[in-house]
Amino acid sequence: MKVRTRFAPSPTGHVHIGNMRAAIYNWLFARHHGGEFLLRVEDTDRERSTPEAIRTLLEAMDWLGLGFDGEALYQSTRMEAHLAAAETLLEKGLAYKEDKGGTGQGECVVFRMPGKDVSFDDGIKGTLSKAAANMQDFVIVRSNGTPVFHLANVLDDIEQEVTHVIRGDDHVENTFRHIALYEALGAEVPKFAHLPMIVNAQGKPYSKRDGDAFVGDFREKGFLPEALFNYLALLGWSPGDDREVMAREELVEVFTLERCQSSPAQVDLRKLTWMNGEYMQKLPAVEFEAICFHALGKEGIDPEPEYAQRVFALVRDRVKTVADIAPMVGFFFSGDFSYDEKAVEKKLRKEGVRGILQQVKALFEALPAFDEADIDRTLHGFVEQAGLGFGAVMPPVRIAVSGQQSGPDLAPLLSVLGRRQVLERIDRTIGAYLQD
Repeated sequence: MKVRTRFAPSPTGHVHIGNMRAAIYNWLFARHHGGEFLLRVEDTDRERSTPEAIRTLLEAMDWLGLGFDGEALYQSTRMEAHLAAAETLLEKGLAYKEDKGGTGQGECVVFRMPGKDVSFDDGIKGTLSKAAANMQDFVIVRSNGTPVFHLANVLDDIEQEVTHVIRGDDHVENTFRHIALYEALGAEVPKFAHLPMIVNAQGKPYSKRDGDAFVGDFREKGFLPEALFNYLALLGWSPGDDREVMAREELVEVFTLERCQSSPAQVDLRKLTWMNGEYMQKLPAVEFEAICFHALGKEGIDPEPEYAQRVFALVRDRVKTVADIAPMVGFFFSGDFSYDEKAVEKKLRKEGVRGILQQVKALFEALPAFDEADIDRTLHGFVEQAGLGFGAVMPPVRIAVSGQQSGPDLAPLLSVLGRRQVLERIDRTIGAYLQD
Protein backbone atom coordinates (compact mmCIF):
# COMPACT_ATOMS: atom_id res chain seq x y z
CA MET A 1 0.00 0.00 0.00
CA LYS A 2 1.41 3.35 -1.01
CA VAL A 3 1.16 5.93 1.75
CA ARG A 4 -0.91 8.99 0.82
CA THR A 5 -1.41 11.85 3.27
CA ARG A 6 -3.12 15.16 2.76
CA PHE A 7 -3.30 18.70 4.05
CA ALA A 8 -6.88 20.00 3.89
CA PRO A 9 -7.03 23.63 5.06
CA SER A 10 -9.95 26.03 4.82
CA PRO A 11 -8.22 29.25 3.66
CA THR A 12 -9.17 32.37 5.59
CA GLY A 13 -6.35 34.76 4.71
CA HIS A 14 -4.08 33.69 7.57
CA VAL A 15 -2.25 30.39 8.06
CA HIS A 16 -1.96 29.46 11.74
CA ILE A 17 1.22 27.70 12.80
CA GLY A 18 -0.91 24.88 14.23
CA ASN A 19 -2.35 24.15 10.78
CA MET A 20 1.08 24.39 9.22
CA ARG A 21 2.53 22.00 11.78
CA ALA A 22 -0.14 19.47 10.73
CA ALA A 23 0.93 19.99 7.12
CA ILE A 24 4.58 19.45 8.06
CA TYR A 25 3.81 16.20 9.89
CA ASN A 26 1.79 14.91 6.94
CA TRP A 27 4.62 15.89 4.58
CA LEU A 28 7.30 14.25 6.75
CA PHE A 29 5.27 11.06 7.20
CA ALA A 30 4.65 10.74 3.46
CA ARG A 31 8.27 11.45 2.54
CA HIS A 32 9.59 9.05 5.21
CA HIS A 33 7.50 6.24 3.70
CA GLY A 34 8.21 7.16 0.09
CA GLY A 35 4.57 8.10 -0.38
CA GLU A 36 2.63 11.10 -1.61
CA PHE A 37 1.62 14.33 0.12
CA LEU A 38 -1.58 15.83 -1.29
CA LEU A 39 -3.26 19.21 -0.97
CA ARG A 40 -7.00 19.67 -0.74
CA VAL A 41 -8.33 23.21 -0.44
CA GLU A 42 -11.63 23.12 1.44
CA ASP A 43 -12.96 26.30 -0.14
CA THR A 44 -16.71 25.86 0.15
CA ASP A 45 -17.02 28.92 2.42
CA ARG A 46 -16.94 31.46 -0.40
CA GLU A 47 -17.02 34.46 1.92
CA ARG A 48 -13.81 33.47 3.69
CA SER A 49 -12.04 31.31 1.10
CA THR A 50 -11.36 34.14 -1.31
CA PRO A 51 -8.75 33.97 -4.11
CA GLU A 52 -6.50 36.14 -1.95
CA ALA A 53 -6.87 33.78 1.01
CA ILE A 54 -6.01 30.79 -1.18
CA ARG A 55 -3.01 32.65 -2.58
CA THR A 56 -1.79 33.39 0.97
CA LEU A 57 -2.06 29.69 1.80
CA LEU A 58 -0.13 28.59 -1.28
CA GLU A 59 2.55 31.22 -0.68
CA ALA A 60 3.02 30.03 2.90
CA MET A 61 3.41 26.43 1.75
CA ASP A 62 5.84 27.43 -0.97
CA TRP A 63 7.89 29.56 1.44
CA LEU A 64 8.21 26.61 3.83
CA GLY A 65 9.12 24.23 1.00
CA LEU A 66 6.00 22.10 1.42
CA GLY A 67 5.67 20.88 -2.11
CA PHE A 68 2.67 18.64 -2.75
CA ASP A 69 2.22 15.85 -5.27
CA GLY A 70 -0.12 16.18 -8.24
CA GLU A 71 -2.72 18.90 -8.55
CA ALA A 72 -4.51 20.52 -5.64
CA LEU A 73 -8.12 19.37 -5.22
CA TYR A 74 -10.59 22.20 -4.64
CA GLN A 75 -13.54 20.99 -2.61
CA SER A 76 -15.92 23.46 -4.26
CA THR A 77 -15.63 21.45 -7.49
CA ARG A 78 -16.90 18.31 -5.78
CA MET A 79 -20.38 19.37 -4.65
CA GLU A 80 -22.15 17.25 -7.25
CA ALA A 81 -20.33 14.13 -6.06
CA HIS A 82 -21.10 14.96 -2.42
CA LEU A 83 -24.82 15.32 -3.10
CA ALA A 84 -24.89 12.16 -5.21
CA ALA A 85 -23.39 10.22 -2.31
CA ALA A 86 -26.05 11.64 0.03
CA GLU A 87 -28.75 10.40 -2.36
CA THR A 88 -27.17 6.95 -2.36
CA LEU A 89 -27.23 6.86 1.43
CA LEU A 90 -30.89 7.90 1.36
CA GLU A 91 -31.74 5.14 -1.10
CA LYS A 92 -30.03 2.55 1.11
CA GLY A 93 -31.86 3.73 4.21
CA LEU A 94 -28.59 4.86 5.78
CA ALA A 95 -29.78 8.48 5.89
CA TYR A 96 -33.12 10.23 6.11
CA LYS A 97 -34.64 13.65 5.54
CA GLU A 98 -35.82 15.85 8.35
CA ASP A 99 -37.07 19.41 8.76
CA LYS A 100 -34.66 20.29 11.54
CA GLY A 101 -36.30 22.49 14.14
CA GLY A 102 -39.53 22.73 12.20
CA THR A 103 -38.41 25.91 10.49
CA GLY A 104 -40.17 25.10 7.25
CA GLN A 105 -37.05 26.19 5.36
CA GLY A 106 -36.47 22.78 3.82
CA GLU A 107 -35.35 19.34 4.76
CA CYS A 108 -31.84 18.38 5.83
CA VAL A 109 -30.29 15.03 5.03
CA VAL A 110 -29.36 13.29 8.28
CA PHE A 111 -26.92 10.37 8.49
CA ARG A 112 -28.23 7.44 10.52
CA MET A 113 -25.60 6.22 12.96
CA PRO A 114 -25.38 2.41 12.84
CA GLY A 115 -26.14 1.90 16.54
CA LYS A 116 -22.91 0.17 17.45
CA ASP A 117 -19.82 1.12 19.40
CA VAL A 118 -16.94 2.58 17.35
CA SER A 119 -13.24 2.02 18.08
CA PHE A 120 -10.05 2.82 16.22
CA ASP A 121 -6.32 2.66 16.84
CA ASP A 122 -4.98 6.20 16.82
CA GLY A 123 -1.38 6.47 15.64
CA ILE A 124 -0.57 8.80 18.53
CA LYS A 125 -3.21 8.33 21.23
CA GLY A 126 -3.62 4.56 21.06
CA THR A 127 -7.02 2.82 21.06
CA LEU A 128 -9.99 5.19 21.26
CA SER A 129 -13.60 4.07 21.69
CA LYS A 130 -17.07 5.57 21.90
CA ALA A 131 -20.28 3.86 22.89
CA ALA A 132 -23.20 3.80 20.48
CA ALA A 133 -25.43 5.46 23.07
CA ASN A 134 -23.18 8.54 23.02
CA MET A 135 -23.29 9.05 19.25
CA GLN A 136 -26.24 10.82 17.69
CA ASP A 137 -27.36 10.97 14.07
CA PHE A 138 -25.95 14.05 12.33
CA VAL A 139 -26.69 16.31 9.36
CA ILE A 140 -24.69 15.71 6.20
CA VAL A 141 -26.60 18.04 3.82
CA ARG A 142 -28.07 21.33 5.01
CA SER A 143 -31.61 22.44 4.23
CA ASN A 144 -30.16 24.84 1.61
CA GLY A 145 -28.73 21.88 -0.29
CA THR A 146 -25.05 22.31 0.62
CA PRO A 147 -22.98 19.40 1.96
CA VAL A 148 -21.70 19.54 5.55
CA PHE A 149 -18.00 19.16 6.39
CA HIS A 150 -18.35 15.55 7.55
CA LEU A 151 -19.67 14.24 4.24
CA ALA A 152 -17.40 16.34 2.04
CA ASN A 153 -14.30 15.53 4.07
CA VAL A 154 -14.82 11.78 3.99
CA LEU A 155 -15.77 11.66 0.31
CA ASP A 156 -12.78 13.75 -0.72
CA ASP A 157 -10.42 11.57 1.29
CA ILE A 158 -11.90 8.57 -0.55
CA GLU A 159 -11.48 10.37 -3.89
CA GLN A 160 -7.84 11.17 -3.14
CA GLU A 161 -7.20 7.64 -1.85
CA VAL A 162 -5.83 8.97 1.42
CA THR A 163 -4.35 6.18 3.54
CA HIS A 164 -3.43 8.19 6.66
CA VAL A 165 -5.35 11.13 8.13
CA ILE A 166 -3.04 13.12 10.42
CA ARG A 167 -4.81 16.10 11.98
CA GLY A 168 -5.39 17.99 15.21
CA ASP A 169 -6.97 16.26 18.17
CA ASP A 170 -9.91 18.65 18.02
CA HIS A 171 -11.12 16.23 15.33
CA VAL A 172 -11.21 13.12 17.53
CA GLU A 173 -14.96 13.34 18.02
CA ASN A 174 -15.45 13.81 14.28
CA THR A 175 -13.45 10.68 13.58
CA PHE A 176 -16.02 8.40 15.23
CA ARG A 177 -18.66 9.84 12.87
CA HIS A 178 -16.36 9.65 9.88
CA ILE A 179 -15.58 5.99 10.43
CA ALA A 180 -19.31 5.26 10.34
CA LEU A 181 -19.56 7.22 7.07
CA TYR A 182 -16.64 5.33 5.49
CA GLU A 183 -18.29 2.03 6.33
CA ALA A 184 -21.70 3.17 5.07
CA LEU A 185 -20.09 4.25 1.78
CA GLY A 186 -18.34 0.89 1.44
CA ALA A 187 -14.89 2.48 1.52
CA GLU A 188 -11.73 1.36 3.30
CA VAL A 189 -11.20 3.30 6.53
CA PRO A 190 -7.82 5.11 6.61
CA LYS A 191 -5.45 5.13 9.56
CA PHE A 192 -5.97 8.09 11.90
CA ALA A 193 -3.52 10.01 14.07
CA HIS A 194 -4.48 13.05 16.11
CA LEU A 195 -1.86 15.64 16.99
CA PRO A 196 -1.80 17.41 20.35
CA MET A 197 -2.91 21.01 20.49
CA ILE A 198 -0.41 23.87 20.46
CA VAL A 199 -0.81 25.91 23.64
CA ASN A 200 0.53 29.00 25.38
CA ALA A 201 2.29 29.15 28.75
CA GLN A 202 -1.07 28.90 30.52
CA GLY A 203 -2.01 25.74 28.64
CA LYS A 204 -4.66 27.45 26.53
CA PRO A 205 -4.84 27.21 22.69
CA TYR A 206 -2.09 29.38 21.22
CA SER A 207 -3.50 32.40 19.42
CA LYS A 208 -2.61 35.84 18.10
CA ARG A 209 -3.14 37.22 21.61
CA ASP A 210 -0.06 35.28 22.72
CA GLY A 211 2.21 36.71 20.03
CA ASP A 212 2.95 35.84 16.44
CA ALA A 213 0.64 32.97 15.48
CA PHE A 214 0.48 33.03 11.68
CA VAL A 215 3.15 31.93 9.22
CA GLY A 216 3.09 35.37 7.61
CA ASP A 217 3.93 36.98 10.96
CA PHE A 218 7.13 34.98 11.28
CA ARG A 219 8.12 35.68 7.70
CA GLU A 220 7.66 39.42 8.21
CA LYS A 221 9.64 39.29 11.47
CA GLY A 222 12.64 37.88 9.64
CA PHE A 223 12.59 34.19 10.50
CA LEU A 224 14.05 31.79 7.96
CA PRO A 225 11.70 29.15 6.53
CA GLU A 226 14.14 26.36 7.35
CA ALA A 227 14.20 27.40 11.01
CA LEU A 228 10.42 27.68 11.32
CA PHE A 229 9.99 24.29 9.61
CA ASN A 230 12.52 22.70 11.99
CA TYR A 231 10.92 24.33 15.06
CA LEU A 232 7.37 23.31 14.16
CA ALA A 233 8.52 19.75 13.47
CA LEU A 234 9.81 19.57 17.06
CA LEU A 235 6.65 21.10 18.51
CA GLY A 236 5.11 17.86 19.71
CA TRP A 237 7.64 15.39 18.28
CA SER A 238 11.26 14.48 18.96
CA PRO A 239 13.85 12.31 17.22
CA GLY A 240 14.48 10.36 20.42
CA ASP A 241 17.81 12.01 21.22
CA ASP A 242 19.05 15.53 22.01
CA ARG A 243 19.16 16.77 18.42
CA GLU A 244 17.33 20.04 17.83
CA VAL A 245 18.78 21.78 14.78
CA MET A 246 18.01 19.22 12.09
CA ALA A 247 18.20 19.43 8.33
CA ARG A 248 15.04 18.52 6.46
CA GLU A 249 16.64 15.31 5.21
CA GLU A 250 17.36 14.25 8.80
CA LEU A 251 13.76 14.92 9.81
CA VAL A 252 12.43 12.85 6.92
CA GLU A 253 14.75 9.97 7.78
CA VAL A 254 13.73 9.63 11.43
CA PHE A 255 10.14 10.90 11.53
CA THR A 256 7.58 8.47 12.94
CA LEU A 257 4.18 9.00 14.52
CA GLU A 258 5.23 6.86 17.48
CA ARG A 259 7.53 9.66 18.65
CA CYS A 260 4.75 12.25 18.62
CA GLN A 261 3.66 13.27 22.11
CA SER A 262 0.01 13.03 23.06
CA SER A 263 0.08 15.94 25.51
CA PRO A 264 -0.22 19.58 24.35
CA ALA A 265 2.87 21.26 22.93
CA GLN A 266 3.81 24.65 24.35
CA VAL A 267 5.11 27.39 22.07
CA ASP A 268 8.47 28.88 23.12
CA LEU A 269 9.34 31.84 20.90
CA ARG A 270 12.71 32.26 22.60
CA LYS A 271 13.69 28.78 21.45
CA LEU A 272 12.54 29.56 17.92
CA THR A 273 14.62 32.76 17.93
CA TRP A 274 17.64 30.81 19.14
CA MET A 275 17.11 28.17 16.46
CA ASN A 276 16.76 30.83 13.77
CA GLY A 277 20.10 32.28 14.89
CA GLU A 278 21.68 28.86 14.46
CA TYR A 279 20.38 28.71 10.90
CA MET A 280 21.61 32.25 10.20
CA GLN A 281 25.09 31.18 11.34
CA LYS A 282 25.08 28.26 8.92
CA LEU A 283 24.24 30.32 5.85
CA PRO A 284 27.02 30.63 3.26
CA ALA A 285 28.58 34.12 3.40
CA VAL A 286 27.12 35.03 0.01
CA GLU A 287 23.58 34.16 1.13
CA PHE A 288 23.96 35.99 4.44
CA GLU A 289 25.21 39.09 2.66
CA ALA A 290 22.37 38.96 0.15
CA ILE A 291 19.86 38.84 3.03
CA CYS A 292 21.60 41.79 4.68
CA PHE A 293 21.62 43.88 1.50
CA HIS A 294 17.92 43.14 1.02
CA ALA A 295 17.12 44.07 4.64
CA LEU A 296 18.97 47.38 4.28
CA GLY A 297 17.35 48.06 0.92
CA LYS A 298 13.92 47.86 2.57
CA GLU A 299 15.10 50.68 4.87
CA GLY A 300 16.27 52.80 1.95
CA ILE A 301 19.96 52.10 2.60
CA ASP A 302 22.11 51.40 -0.48
CA PRO A 303 25.64 50.85 0.90
CA GLU A 304 28.94 50.52 -0.91
CA PRO A 305 29.36 46.73 -1.26
CA GLU A 306 32.92 46.26 0.01
CA TYR A 307 32.33 48.40 3.10
CA ALA A 308 28.99 46.69 3.76
CA GLN A 309 30.56 43.24 3.59
CA ARG A 310 33.01 44.22 6.34
CA VAL A 311 30.08 45.42 8.45
CA PHE A 312 28.09 42.23 7.88
CA ALA A 313 31.07 40.09 8.91
CA LEU A 314 31.23 41.99 12.23
CA VAL A 315 27.63 41.28 13.24
CA ARG A 316 27.08 37.87 11.72
CA ASP A 317 27.41 35.92 14.97
CA ARG A 318 24.97 38.28 16.72
CA VAL A 319 22.09 38.20 14.22
CA LYS A 320 19.17 36.02 15.32
CA THR A 321 16.57 37.07 12.74
CA VAL A 322 16.61 39.07 9.54
CA ALA A 323 14.70 41.80 11.38
CA ASP A 324 17.75 42.32 13.63
CA ILE A 325 19.98 43.42 10.77
CA ALA A 326 18.94 46.99 10.01
CA PRO A 327 18.68 48.12 13.66
CA MET A 328 21.98 46.44 14.44
CA VAL A 329 24.05 47.95 11.64
CA GLY A 330 22.21 51.15 10.68
CA PHE A 331 24.72 53.38 12.49
CA PHE A 332 27.51 52.14 10.21
CA PHE A 333 25.82 53.79 7.24
CA SER A 334 24.63 57.06 8.74
CA GLY A 335 25.95 59.42 11.38
CA ASP A 336 22.40 60.57 12.03
CA PHE A 337 21.59 57.71 14.39
CA SER A 338 19.53 57.83 17.56
CA TYR A 339 20.98 57.13 20.98
CA ASP A 340 19.73 54.57 23.46
CA GLU A 341 18.55 56.98 26.11
CA LYS A 342 18.87 54.44 28.92
CA ALA A 343 22.49 53.83 27.93
CA VAL A 344 23.11 57.58 27.80
CA GLU A 345 21.77 58.08 31.30
CA LYS A 346 23.58 55.08 32.73
CA LYS A 347 26.97 55.32 30.99
CA LEU A 348 27.42 58.80 29.48
CA ARG A 349 25.95 61.29 31.90
CA LYS A 350 28.56 60.56 34.54
CA GLU A 351 31.32 62.61 36.02
CA GLY A 352 34.56 62.32 34.10
CA VAL A 353 33.14 60.84 30.91
CA ARG A 354 33.71 63.99 28.88
CA GLY A 355 37.40 63.95 29.80
CA ILE A 356 37.68 60.25 28.98
CA LEU A 357 36.21 60.74 25.50
CA GLN A 358 38.44 63.75 24.83
CA GLN A 359 41.54 61.78 25.81
CA VAL A 360 40.52 58.78 23.72
CA LYS A 361 39.88 61.07 20.75
CA ALA A 362 43.35 62.59 21.10
CA LEU A 363 44.94 59.15 21.21
CA PHE A 364 43.02 58.07 18.10
CA GLU A 365 44.11 61.22 16.26
CA ALA A 366 47.73 60.44 17.00
CA LEU A 367 47.68 56.85 15.75
CA PRO A 368 49.81 56.32 12.63
CA ALA A 369 47.35 53.70 11.37
CA PHE A 370 43.74 53.30 12.46
CA ASP A 371 43.56 49.52 12.34
CA GLU A 372 42.08 47.00 14.72
CA ALA A 373 45.34 45.99 16.40
CA ASP A 374 46.49 49.57 17.09
CA ILE A 375 43.01 50.62 18.29
CA ASP A 376 42.82 47.68 20.69
CA ARG A 377 46.34 48.31 21.99
CA THR A 378 45.59 52.02 22.47
CA LEU A 379 42.39 51.45 24.40
CA HIS A 380 43.94 48.84 26.66
CA GLY A 381 46.94 51.07 27.27
CA PHE A 382 44.72 54.01 28.18
CA VAL A 383 42.63 51.92 30.59
CA GLU A 384 45.76 50.66 32.32
CA GLN A 385 47.48 54.06 32.42
CA ALA A 386 44.37 55.89 33.69
CA GLY A 387 43.51 53.19 36.20
CA LEU A 388 39.81 53.51 35.37
CA GLY A 389 38.76 49.99 34.40
CA PHE A 390 37.28 48.88 31.09
CA GLY A 391 33.71 49.58 32.27
CA ALA A 392 34.49 53.28 32.58
CA VAL A 393 36.02 53.61 29.10
CA MET A 394 34.63 51.13 26.61
CA PRO A 395 30.86 51.75 27.04
CA PRO A 396 31.08 55.56 26.62
CA VAL A 397 33.20 55.14 23.48
CA ARG A 398 30.77 52.57 22.05
CA ILE A 399 27.72 54.75 22.77
CA ALA A 400 29.46 57.80 21.34
CA VAL A 401 30.08 56.18 17.95
CA SER A 402 26.98 53.96 17.65
CA GLY A 403 24.32 55.16 20.05
CA GLN A 404 24.12 51.58 21.35
CA GLN A 405 25.25 49.96 24.58
CA SER A 406 26.07 46.60 23.01
CA GLY A 407 27.34 45.31 19.70
CA PRO A 408 30.38 43.77 18.04
CA ASP A 409 33.81 43.93 19.67
CA LEU A 410 34.76 47.58 19.97
CA ALA A 411 38.16 47.63 18.23
CA PRO A 412 36.90 45.95 15.02
CA LEU A 413 33.82 48.19 15.07
CA LEU A 414 35.95 51.35 15.27
CA SER A 415 38.32 50.10 12.58
CA VAL A 416 35.47 49.46 10.14
CA LEU A 417 33.88 52.85 10.86
CA GLY A 418 37.18 54.57 10.13
CA ARG A 419 39.06 57.32 11.92
CA ARG A 420 37.16 60.29 10.47
CA GLN A 421 33.74 58.91 11.39
CA VAL A 422 34.89 57.93 14.90
CA LEU A 423 36.36 61.35 15.67
CA GLU A 424 33.33 63.19 14.31
CA ARG A 425 30.94 61.04 16.33
CA ILE A 426 32.87 61.52 19.57
CA ASP A 427 32.70 65.28 19.01
CA ARG A 428 28.98 65.07 18.26
CA THR A 429 28.31 63.12 21.43
CA ILE A 430 30.28 65.49 23.61
CA GLY A 431 28.41 68.43 22.10
CA ALA A 432 25.01 66.81 22.51
CA TYR A 433 25.31 65.32 25.98
CA LEU A 434 28.46 66.42 27.80
CA GLN A 435 28.62 70.20 27.66
CA ASP A 436 29.62 71.93 30.89
